[in-house]
Amino acid sequence: MLLHQGERWHCVNSACRCTVLVESGTAQEGDNPRCSCGSRMKKEFKPPIFSYLDFLKLDPPLVTVDEPDQD
Repeated sequence: MLLHQGERWHCVNSACRCTVLVESGTAQEGDNPRCSCGSRMKKEFKPPIFSYLDFLKLDPPLVTVDEPDQD
């Protein structure tokens, strides 16, 4: 796992729950980092952003009601 600057990692041990902010990244591939308690750490989850689906957030079209003609 590559570490990138600005990432947050948290300990999976429920008794510890330590959080680490990466200040300088690494270019080496490896395993997930380990906490000082010995447990593995996981990267903080960020939900994906689908910018190409932004068109789905358009306002619905306005519906007009035809009024009967008055003569």
